[in-house]
Amino acid sequence: MKENPRYTAVQILNTVDEKKAYAEPLLDFHQSKRVFMHENDRRLLTQLVYGTLRLQKRLDWVIAAFYRGDFSEMETGLKNILRTALLQISEMDRIPPFAAVDEAVKLAKKLFPGRASLVNAVLRNAIRGMKRLTCPDFSADPLHHISIMHSHPEWLVSFWIDELGVEETRRLCESNNEIPSLILRVNAMKMTRDEALAECAAAGLDAAPTRFSPDGITVSRLPGPVRDMALFRDGCIQIQDEASQLVSRLVEPGPGERVLDLCAGTGIKTTHLAEIMRNEGSITAVDVSGHKLDMLRDNARRLGISIIRTVEGDATGAIDVLDGRSFDRILVDVPCSGLGTLRRNPEIKWHRDRQDVENMAALQKNILHKAVSYLKEKGTLVYSTCTISFPENNKVVGEFLDAHPGYHRVHPPVTLSKEVVDTGGYFRTSPHHHGTDGFFGAILKRRDM
Repeated sequence: MKENPRYTAVQILNTVDEKKAYAEPLLDFHQSKRVFMHENDRRLLTQLVYGTLRLQKRLDWVIAAFYRGDFSEMETGLKNILRTALLQISEMDRIPPFAAVDEAVKLAKKLFPGRASLVNAVLRNAIRGMKRLTCPDFSADPLHHISIMHSHPEWLVSFWIDELGVEETRRLCESNNEIPSLILRVNAMKMTRDEALAECAAAGLDAAPTRFSPDGITVSRLPGPVRDMALFRDGCIQIQDEASQLVSRLVEPGPGERVLDLCAGTGIKTTHLAEIMRNEGSITAVDVSGHKLDMLRDNARRLGISIIRTVEGDATGAIDVLDGRSFDRILVDVPCSGLGTLRRNPEIKWHRDRQDVENMAALQKNILHKAVSYLKEKGTLVYSTCTISFPENNKVVGEFLDAHPGYHRVHPPVTLSKEVVDTGGYFRTSPHHHGTDGFFGAILKRRDM
């Protein structure tokens, strides 16, 4: 079947569901193929994929009400044809309902011969009857109301209600379904933020400084992929959420220092540390994935950074080249459940469960306990996550301090806005309070002996 945005969206969603893949690289792959030459087609593809993932629970609730059978047993591809069509009908005013139904029926004929009449019947019944559906009342049953209306799995709503309370959970889940702004980090080694803003204005882009990060800009109405921008090709900017940028400001590395990034991944924060250091000193970036380290090295070259040394290794075990307390500062940006990034990665909420949170916390404690063996006597260690989860955040830090009485927690630097520091002295952001991803950070130092 010739590719069109609806067909491609269903194929991407099938891969996300069946392989627990991330949507962003799949979208990037299809967009980079230049199959869809018109901006409207590219925009529709993105809207269908992310819109379906954000509202999946609500869409399924509607579909199940008009499907005569067990919806949970339906084939994945058929579910995604119905979901993407219902999204167009219920959320996308520019697409007439009859057109959404017609396109869905065509897809079903190609992908599920014999099931097109089912798709047609379910969608037409939904058009006629979905306004009569009654969601559980918020005051009587907040868990089920939030889960359906704001499209989050029940375990996660229950988890957050226990941690945050009902109203905070409602606001958080509502914010998670908002389309996030595009945030760029300016490479201060190549230009100032004001210069980058002027370049964006000259290119006809609507750009503004970020609220909390001194290195960030918010861009809207981008005509094409960021990677096609001259600023990106020249290494002047990097895609990075504002809260993520603030983690490097917690570390506060200085020129000439020795820094360890123990869970570097593709190195978005690693390169930011290097920019803050003015490319003076040394950074050792460790990750278990050689592929991610390849991406880190490529990106560092684009940004004009030369002080990063990469080491492939498992942060939970012994890494011989790191023996000895030799680092001034260590960033331990641990693998986590990612529950603070659901605006950008909505598929995560459908791939995680409560046990994943507990498993992540155990892994994080292991990594954090290992990290201190690499820290200088008066060094600084920053523990950070991109999740909203007490077991992975406060609890991990608290148990670390109980096990290491020689360490204490330090208040974030005064250069960080008080708005992103909670009453306990932790760095903490959230979508519904700050308009950023949900991040957590704690600064740990040895006590003076």
